[in-house]
Amino acid sequence: MQLLFALFFFLFGITFGSFYNVVGLRSPKNETFVNDRSYCPSCKHQLSWYELIPVFSFLIQRGKCRHCKTQISFIYPSIELLTGFLFAFSFWEIGLEWELITALLLVSMLMIILVSDVTYMVIQNKVLLFFLPLLIITRLIQPLDPWWSPIVGAIVIALILAIIILVSRGGMGAGDMKLFAVLGVVLGVEKVLLAFFLSCLLGAIIGMLLMVFKIIKRKQPVPFGPYIVLAALIAYFYGDLLIDWYLGLMV
Repeated sequence: MQLLFALFFFLFGITFGSFYNVVGLRSPKNETFVNDRSYCPSCKHQLSWYELIPVFSFLIQRGKCRHCKTQISFIYPSIELLTGFLFAFSFWEIGLEWELITALLLVSMLMIILVSDVTYMVIQNKVLLFFLPLLIITRLIQPLDPWWSPIVGAIVIALILAIIILVSRGGMGAGDMKLFAVLGVVLGVEKVLLAFFLSCLLGAIIGMLLMVFKIIKRKQPVPFGPYIVLAALIAYFYGDLLIDWYLGLMV
């Protein structure tokens, strides 16, 4: 039965992942995504329903538009599959508990941010403002221990990043700071600090590897959002284990 539910959440996730692609790609350009039909970004042809089946349409069409034969970006199936996996994983780890709603909201927000930051290097205020009240409500219903941890987490991480932004004169974007503040509400003070540390560590390691293999150039602007997304997910699902492991080393 658990495997059946996990499959359901996976299918549920890839469907929503398709929508998150649209939101992440259109919203920064102030294009509507509620009523307008999906279209090929190259030839602008409106897509039929059978061209919009998450993942499967991409595979059947061999990654190309049926009309202009332009290669479809891998971001579409990647986000669909990643959202599906994370929805299923969230259920597998948490079960049918109230916290599952928090996990699904967190994953949803992070997937939209991942799309827009990778594509445009933008973390939109309106995305954060949409999810913030929903996450506050879930934290009021399912509070962390201690209850004040989300409040302190949001304030502390925002202050730390504000100081970094001022000292570095824009070395980190304000969007990153706002995203971490929202993450503070979800993760609490200890885990959001862990997420910040992990994002910096991942950014440094992966950035160095990208330069070594000449995928990016030195001082080339790169989106920091993907590292925050990965770090936030690690901190959310495995933060307690990592913190306990680290504290165990200090004993």
